[in-house]
Amino acid sequence: MKKQIWALFLILSVSSCACAPEELAQFAFSSMENLIGKGFVPSEELKALGKFQTTSINLSNSSQDGLEEATIFLRLENGDPKILAEQRDLLARNCAKLYLRDFEKAADYSKITIQFVQTDPYNPENVSMEEYTFNTQDFE
Repeated sequence: MKKQIWALFLILSVSSCACAPEELAQFAFSSMENLIGKGFVPSEELKALGKFQTTSINLSNSSQDGLEEATIFLRLENGDPKILAEQRDLLARNCAKLYLRDFEKAADYSKITIQFVQTDPYNPENVSMEEYTFNTQDFE
C-alpha cells in the first residue's frame, strides 16, 4: 500500500509539471531577461503589430577597422500577409521603436535590424526575408 501511495504521489508530481509548460517557459524567459536585460524578449504589443507567429532576437558585436558596432537583430516570422502587404518600412520602424523602448540595454547598441520572414506552409524550404536597418539613436 505504501508503494502505491508513493507511486501515485510521483505520478501526480510529474503530471503537474507536464501540465504547465507555459510556467516553465515563463521561468526560463524571466531568467534570460534578468541576465541580458529587461525587455529582451519582444512584447506581446510588438508581436501584435504584424500578428507575428514567432519572434527571435540576436545581439551581435562586430569590429571593423577598429570601430565597434553592436547590432540588435529582431526576427519576426510569419506575420499576417494583409498587414505586411502595406508600408513594410513603416511597420519595421514601428517594431524597432517598440523594441528599443522596452529593452533596457538598447543604448548599448548602435543599430537595429528588423527581419520580416515568411515561410511557405506547404514547402518550408520556400522562405522570403526582408530586412530594414535603423540607427538606434534615431529613436531617442
